[in-house]
Formats: sequence, C-alpha cells, structure tokens
Amino acid sequence: MQTIAQINNVTHRYKGAAENSLDGVSLAIKKGETLLLCGASGSGKTSVIRLLNGLIPHYYQGDMTGEVTVNGLEIAKTQLYELAGIVGTVFQNPRSQFFSVDTDGEIVFGPENIGLAPDEIRARKDSISRQMKLDKLLGKSLFELSGGEKQRIACASVAALLPEIILLDEPSSNLDMEAIKMLHDIICDWKSQGKTIIISEHRLWYLKDIADRVIYMDKGRIAHEWNTKDFTKLSEKEIRQLGLRPTSINEHYQTLLSDQGHTECSQADISDGILLKDFYFSYNHKPYILRRKKFSVSDGEALSLCIPELMLPKGKVTAVIGSNGTGKSTFLRCICGLEKDCSGVIISNGKEYRKRQRIGFSYMVMQDVNHQLFTDSVEKEVLLSMKDKDEKRCHEILSTLGLLGYKGTHPMALSGGQKQRVAIASAIAAGAELLLFDEPTSGLDYAHMKKVGELLRQLAGSGSTVLVSTHDPEFIQQCCDYTLRIKKGKVNSFEQWKK
Repeated sequence: MQTIAQINNVTHRYKGAAENSLDGVSLAIKKGETLLLCGASGSGKTSVIRLLNGLIPHYYQGDMTGEVTVNGLEIAKTQLYELAGIVGTVFQNPRSQFFSVDTDGEIVFGPENIGLAPDEIRARKDSISRQMKLDKLLGKSLFELSGGEKQRIACASVAALLPEIILLDEPSSNLDMEAIKMLHDIICDWKSQGKTIIISEHRLWYLKDIADRVIYMDKGRIAHEWNTKDFTKLSEKEIRQLGLRPTSINEHYQTLLSDQGHTECSQADISDGILLKDFYFSYNHKPYILRRKKFSVSDGEALSLCIPELMLPKGKVTAVIGSNGTGKSTFLRCICGLEKDCSGVIISNGKEYRKRQRIGFSYMVMQDVNHQLFTDSVEKEVLLSMKDKDEKRCHEILSTLGLLGYKGTHPMALSGGQKQRVAIASAIAAGAELLLFDEPTSGLDYAHMKKVGELLRQLAGSGSTVLVSTHDPEFIQQCCDYTLRIKKGKVNSFEQWKK
C-alpha cells in the first residue's frame, strides 16, 4: 500500500514552551488508512495533526528538526494554500476555522476559495448536505448553533473540498449520542471512498470498528502501536492503566443520553434548594421600541427557553443533559446573566438575585474556554477569579488538576484539554454559590476527567451547587447526583441519579 504521509524523526517545541511537544516522532501513514491517535491531554496528538496540515511550522512558531512529507510534498517548503485540496482539517474548536457567518456560506467557502465553477460548488453543497443530513441546519447563522451543530458544519465544510487526507482533532468532544453515531457513519463513508483519515480522540468506543491502526502517544513520543484487532483485545484494566477512556459504552448510558423515548416530564421532589423563577428567553424576539417585552409560559413554543419554576438541590451536582441545540447552554447562560434579555429570578436563602446580581451569585465555565482566558499565565488566570488573592490555594488547585508545572505558561500556548482545566481551576477558585459548567470534560482524557469529577464532588460537599451540561456518560457516573433533561428549551425530566 502506498505511503501518503511520512513523519521522519521530528522534534518540536512551541515558542515559549519549557518542554518539547514532540520528541523524535516517526510515522508512516498509508493511503486509504484510518489512523487513531490516542493518549493523555498534552501528549502530542494535536501537534501531529498540525505537522500533517502544515500549521507546524508555517503558523505555530517554535524550534523543529526532522522532515514531514504529505502526498510527495515537503511540508516545510510547501505553502499552506497548496495543501488546501489535499489535506482538510476539522479542529477541536470549530469556531477557529469558520470564515462565514451562515451555514450555507461556510460549506461552500472552500470550493469557492479554490475557484470551482458555480454549478460544481452548488452540486458539492447539495451532495454533502444530503450525506450529512444537514437540512435542518441550512440557512442558519453560525452564531445561533450549538457546539455540536458547529462541529457538523465544520465537517461538511472540509468534506466539500474532497481532500485526499482528512484530519479530525477531538471531533466528538461536543457531540450528543445521535451526533456521534452520525459522525461514525460520516467517517465510514469517507473510508469507503478511500480517504486517508487521521483522528485524534479521547472517546474510543465509536471508532473501534473504523480504525485500522491505533497510535498511543505519551509525552511527545509514540509509546505504543496496535492494529485494531490487538487494540480491542486489551482488557479494561490495561485501558485504564494507559489513562484511556473505555472502548465500549453501556447501552444504559446510550439510552440516558438520547432524547428518543423521553416524552413524559418527571420532576424530582426537592424541598430545600435554589429556586429559579420565570426563566424565559428567545433568540428570535422582535426588537422593542419603548419597553422590553416580558415573556411568559403562554409564549410556549416560540421561546428558546421556557422554565417557569425549577428547584435546584443545594450542595449537589446536577447533570444537564439533552441533544445538541436543545437549550442546555442557553439555560446556563441565562442563569448566570450572560443573556441580558432573560429576566429570570434566582431565590436562595430568602434573597432574590435579578439580572446583574446573578452574575455575582454564579460562575460559569463556557463551552469555548478561549472566551474567558484573559491573562498571560496560568497562575494569574486562577488568581484573577479569587476575591481574596491566595497563592497557596491557587497552587493547590493547579496541583490537583495537574497544572502546577504550567503556572508560568501563557494559557493560549496550552492544548485544548489543558485550557479546559485552567478554566475549571478558575471556577473552583471563584467559590461562587452556584457553579455552572458547559461541557467541562470536552477534550479531557480519562485521568483528568476523573479529577474534575472528584473536584466537583468536593465543591458540592463544601456547599456549592453545581450544574454541569454534559454528553459524557462516564462523567455522570463519576460525580452527578441528579440528571436534568432539557428538551426544546423546557425541563423534560429531573431525576435523582441512581448509581
């Protein structure tokens, strides 16, 4: 089988970093092969992706030795635009690769940019939209999409270029169960077309019947390599010792995280807690001239969020679950005051918190943590969120999350999973009464997912109330006391989690 990409003894260190991101990596990739890169956050998986698409060395500055060739082209001597029709990349954060403001424009941007004829552009858009079942997402603003929906559009925009090599960096990190199954089918379709596919991923269960080869990375090196048959023979204990997520998922969790079959509303009986009242919000409200329109439950289906009353259990961790685009992130944003047109009230210990007051009462870790990293070091980032600066407590939090060694590093120089942990560290340091986390395990390996779960349990034990939007079944098992299902902006069910 022909070799389509070759990495020869590459060592790389990002500018300003203390350690190498890659250390003597050599890898030959065959044409038509599907390769799975796995390993802990920061082990070098994303750096391998960046070698193959040319972002290293053309975009990310640093020191590099060794050679990379893709489809006969030496990457160091090839301009990025020359790789556009050869290599396509779906990044961990799809926002970072968008050029348009609407879904249709984003899908056709690549074909337009390489100068294809209008008829061919339209044909590719229609074909990709059918293959990826995007009918409900066409004609929408990218700013209105959920994280999972953005990921699907990013996949479509890459597929529209018909590249020989497709690179995916944590493609399932923000996807619900149905979307992951759809992603599985998309990758299978690409594979059947003879595409070469390289996937950096923590969730392994949906890829075990697709990957031809599995590469395990550790501290910038290729530590293990298996064919799929040998990899699937590894015991659960061996998988855990490697710090990897399971290679199979319990059917119970698939049912839990699927909206299918959940039609009747059930409500947990909570006598003491934090009361949410009149949380109504719409993305499509008409502009007001004299005064703001007050929504109510009678507005019903027109609302993006419709929660007249909800009691959250104090000192507990509640998982907010539901499909992509159903209102989970909107719910969290409204609670913490980020959506100004939501005038809901929080009542805790007899005190009311309205609008701006909700901001001080709660603290939110966003799905895209790049929006809330402000300083030039990890240590400063955590200290910034503390009311009273406590360096010792800061270091304790960083140590627990495996970040103390990066305390002087600029947050933007970290991997996606490491950035996620920095934002979580800031939330813990803030000590707010109500803590909100939007997909906090996105991009995290098993070990750090477990640590985050333990920290949330500790926070709940110390009196904080924790709401966490998640598609991660292992995380729910690890730390959650209740599951709150949001469906079309409404509470569909609220139940105590039976571990």
